[in-house]
Amino acid sequence: MAELEARLTELIEPEARALGFDLVRVKLFGGAGDRTLQVMAERPDTRQLTIDDCADLSRRISDVLDEKDPIDDAYRLEVSSPGIDRPLTRLKDFEDWKGHEARITLAEPVDGRKQLTGDLAGTDRDDSVTIYVRGHGLTSVNFEKIASAKLLLTDRLIAATQPLSSEGAEEFETEDQD
Repeated sequence: MAELEARLTELIEPEARALGFDLVRVKLFGGAGDRTLQVMAERPDTRQLTIDDCADLSRRISDVLDEKDPIDDAYRLEVSSPGIDRPLTRLKDFEDWKGHEARITLAEPVDGRKQLTGDLAGTDRDDSVTIYVRGHGLTSVNFEKIASAKLLLTDRLIAATQPLSSEGAEEFETEDQD
């Protein structure tokens, strides 16, 4: 699966870049007959995508995948922004989101721990990620040893991220009050 995801990333990344987006994650999951190809991208300046951005990227990806046909089975294509409690997939993500709470799952335990939760403290020159783990202090792990990582939804994260637009929000608010 990792090899196929790498191939898909090679095909999808140029399409995202052509639209001015950074590719955050390409993930294929599910079994035969129920596969989903999840593509997360963002605008570098806002770290978000609009619905129109998602539609544009989805069309470009569909065209390329229809032509190259790298996936044997049927699948659903899901294109989205990474969201507020986003996955951290690139080394730069750990630096960009320094000061925010995250959960890091390691491929193998370090000091008897496979999961680290705490405030990100950034990255080091040797491609290590540093996190302040409550009760354990600063912990550094090589980026390559991270199986997965994501930001945790906190008031601090909500305050640091602003929606691109709140247009139409009042419509939903009045519907809920009826």
